[in-house]
Amino acid sequence: MSDTVDTARGGRLPRSARRRQLLAAAQEVFVANGYHAAAMDDIAERAGVSKPVLYQHFPGKLDLYLALIDEQAETLTSAIKEALARTDDNRERVHGVLSAYFDFVDGTARSAPGAFRLIFETDLGKEPAVRDRVERSTREIMQAVADTVAGDTGLDRARAELLAMTLTGGAQVAARWWLDNDRAVPHADAVLLLESLLWRGISHFPRQDESEL
Repeated sequence: MSDTVDTARGGRLPRSARRRQLLAAAQEVFVANGYHAAAMDDIAERAGVSKPVLYQHFPGKLDLYLALIDEQAETLTSAIKEALARTDDNRERVHGVLSAYFDFVDGTARSAPGAFRLIFETDLGKEPAVRDRVERSTREIMQAVADTVAGDTGLDRARAELLAMTLTGGAQVAARWWLDNDRAVPHADAVLLLESLLWRGISHFPRQDESEL
């Protein structure tokens, strides 16, 4: 199979570049209109290609939407895992996790503005394939945080996961509230405010190496 594809308008692109172009156009249309009101014609027009070109890459609208969810879930998950891995200072880890959520919701991370709505506010939440992907992403993030909590504190898995879900769930809800309320608190201040609140609680769980001294 050729690694380039033709377009009715605009020449040829490598398949990977064309796929990125189509996903970017689809994201704009889905964020603006929601899944049900979005049309493949609109997405093709936004991308500047013919509809047959769009169907060469994505057999249907649901396939395109699922690819976007996968892409954005990976963006958020990677940002959180990187925040956990870049330091062994747990307050900085809390700050990093919160920042990852706020950056994702604010559209200042590797995602485009509004991309978070594809995961957190989808109008296709009852579709099993969508629900499974969202749940898998939520679980993977929670488990990454729980791994760090369990490793540092020696807590059993259930307790570590409960703390991790509180941190990640609270960060998501707070970030969405912040955006919906017109960023009433400056971005950096909002992250620091939540960091102070969460750190006061989680810092009471001593690191395992400290508790053994």
